[in-house]
Amino acid sequence: MSNILAGLFEFHSDYKKLESDLENSGFENSEYIIYLDNSHNTQYLASVAVKDLDQVDNAKHIFSQNAVLKTYMFENMGIEQANYDNLKKYIDARSRAEIHNSMNIKIKGSTEGINSEVKS
Repeated sequence: MSNILAGLFEFHSDYKKLESDLENSGFENSEYIIYLDNSHNTQYLASVAVKDLDQVDNAKHIFSQNAVLKTYMFENMGIEQANYDNLKKYIDARSRAEIHNSMNIKIKGSTEGINSEVKS
C-alpha cells in the first residue's frame, strides 16, 4: 500500500502549475488529488500517493516550489482513501495533538492596584 503526502497551499499559488509540475515529474493524474473550494482566494489542499522515499522527496520539492504552507504524511493510505473529509479529519486531529501544555507557563494574575497601605 502506498502512503499519502498531503499539502496545504497558500491561496495565491496556482493549482494548475502544481498539477503540471507533478505530472512533469512522473506522477500520473490518478496518483494525486487537488481539493478546491468554489470561492476564489482560498487555500487549497492537495494529496499525492507516494510509494518510496524518492517519490516523497520529489513531491515535497514540488510542493515547496508551489507555496506549500504545511505538509502531512499519512502512512498506509491509498489514494482511494484520500477523500477531503477523511484527510481533514486526520489533519484536525494532528493539529490538536500538536498543541501541548508547557511546564514553563507563568500566569500573571491581576494586581490589586492602590490600596490603603500606600502613604501619601
